[in-house]
Amino acid sequence: MLEGKRIGLGITASHCTYEDVIPKIMNFRNAGATVVPIITHSVLTAATRFGTGEEWIQKIEALSGEKVVSSIVEAEPFGPKNPLDCMVIAPMTGNSISKFANASTDSPVLMAAKATLRNGSPVVLGISTNDALGLNGVNIMKLLNSKNIYFIPFGQDDPYNKPNSLISDFTKMVDTVAHAIEHKKQLQPLFIQYLK
Repeated sequence: MLEGKRIGLGITASHCTYEDVIPKIMNFRNAGATVVPIITHSVLTAATRFGTGEEWIQKIEALSGEKVVSSIVEAEPFGPKNPLDCMVIAPMTGNSISKFANASTDSPVLMAAKATLRNGSPVVLGISTNDALGLNGVNIMKLLNSKNIYFIPFGQDDPYNKPNSLISDFTKMVDTVAHAIEHKKQLQPLFIQYLK
């Protein structure tokens, strides 16, 4: 399915989801893919109740067997010079959604995504934002209608306490990527009942 594929995994600063997302690196590797981890500056520098950037980078590099890409200069060659078969951004914060939808390329993750789209290869988004059904809704709809952009299925994670919040079901990450690469189609259903 993903044997021999080179998958970029972009990680942005939704720190509460790392425990769900980072172990999925092994799912890709077990499917025969190489995982190239790419992070935003905030992942590198933040220290939260979920851990420090240094701790997460050690885990990411141990699981992927690859050095983390942490600068725009390092990410730029993912264009024609050193292409990825697919770029996944998971978790993807509302801030990164807004920037990506409006062609702002101010992080290594967004640079790698732009380079992947430039090559005509798929970019898969795994959203995690409290603002998805708020001001960021227009950006998500814009990306849903963009060529070669796919979403890991998502739903409301806490509809009564956080009614604007959406999060992807990261257990569907590998299937979404395989579907995007093989069929150039969105894995369905896209809107799901999110169960933690």
